[in-house]
Amino acid sequence: MFKILKNQRLNGQVFLMEVKAPEVAARRKPGQFVIVRADSRGERIPLTIVDADPEAGSITLVVQEAGAGTIKLGRKREGGFIRDLIGPLGRPSEIKNYGLTFCVAGGIGAAEILPVAKALREAGNRLVSIVGARDRDLLILEDEIRSVSDEIYITTDDGSYGRAGVVTEVLLELVNDGRVPDLVYAVGPVAMMRAVAELTRPYGIRTVVSLNPLMVDGTGMCGCCRLTAGGETKFACVDGPDFDAHRVDFTELALRQAAYLGDERAARERAEKDA
Repeated sequence: MFKILKNQRLNGQVFLMEVKAPEVAARRKPGQFVIVRADSRGERIPLTIVDADPEAGSITLVVQEAGAGTIKLGRKREGGFIRDLIGPLGRPSEIKNYGLTFCVAGGIGAAEILPVAKALREAGNRLVSIVGARDRDLLILEDEIRSVSDEIYITTDDGSYGRAGVVTEVLLELVNDGRVPDLVYAVGPVAMMRAVAELTRPYGIRTVVSLNPLMVDGTGMCGCCRLTAGGETKFACVDGPDFDAHRVDFTELALRQAAYLGDERAARERAEKDA
């Protein structure tokens, strides 16, 4: 059992949770994740470790309510417990001084960008962050990302905050202005990551994406999180979650991500009805 130290609502569907997990906090590196279950009947949910405090023995998670499992997790209160938590899982992000680095986040991807952006800045990179959301209410962790960035650009689809438009428009403008980065690290919806990859490909810009395909055991045994990269089958939980964006088959990834949307929607409706 893992004690919940904090459960803070960031917006209507996203909450931040601090959990007591000393062994994970001591070993975690940027880019890694945990798998949690709210209770003994809960589904297994992979979540990026957004931050860790080894002295306090705690880790920070950001969760978006999408299905029954995440809704159940969101109902947990401070002082309560999560039934299962295992990690850190996955390969850590490659952190070194690349030079000019762009971190591009869409929606909930801001939670995954933050620990990598922080580490890249500490490694000596000049960090430019481009963060987007559908509207102002859905923007998360702006202050935290701003604090580790040399520059930050905010976009919203509806223009309610920052500049109207999408993150790839800012990325293209910067590149066209001669600010060609040594690395682009992108996290967000599949369509956004694919657009970033196609934008950077002609320029030969090294581009890394953090992928979150459907996942069950987190150890490579179930094969659920398989994807194709460079024509080879890979497993996000053990080969990733970071991959060379120019080698990822995003069409296949999008199809796999959409396979159970109907079931997820039905489970969510049942969970909301039972609330």
